[in-house]
Amino acid sequence: MAALAEQYDRFKKMGAEVVTVSTDTQFVHLAWQRDEKLLEKVKYPMGADPTGRISRMFGVYDEQTGLALRGTFIISPDGTLLNSEVNYYNLGRNIDELMRKFKANLYLSKHSDEGCPAKWKDEGDKTLKPSADLVGKVYEALQ
Repeated sequence: MAALAEQYDRFKKMGAEVVTVSTDTQFVHLAWQRDEKLLEKVKYPMGADPTGRISRMFGVYDEQTGLALRGTFIISPDGTLLNSEVNYYNLGRNIDELMRKFKANLYLSKHSDEGCPAKWKDEGDKTLKPSADLVGKVYEALQ
């Protein structure tokens, strides 16, 4: 959450709405933000999901533990799920990769006939135009 807080303004400038949700209550969130130095710069909303309803809806609720796995979702303004990533409890999320995926989705929203390969980082990087002609020639297309 601290790494996301560091990049929050950048996400906002690019048009993102950032919300974190956990199965903790709003009071636990308040205590974390008040007492944990890493979270003092958090400006984005922190949603409380103590019943697990939202976590179940996104498929990250663990019925055995009553906890939610670490899910990250990029959802378009029209409500389409564009990306999802689910990590186990003890693995943090990579905010640089989240930013890369967000920027790629922004780019693809304007260039829907292209694809952003794994090493794509920013507008201007090579993209692919999926077609039958590309099959077996991705390496060449990326050179």
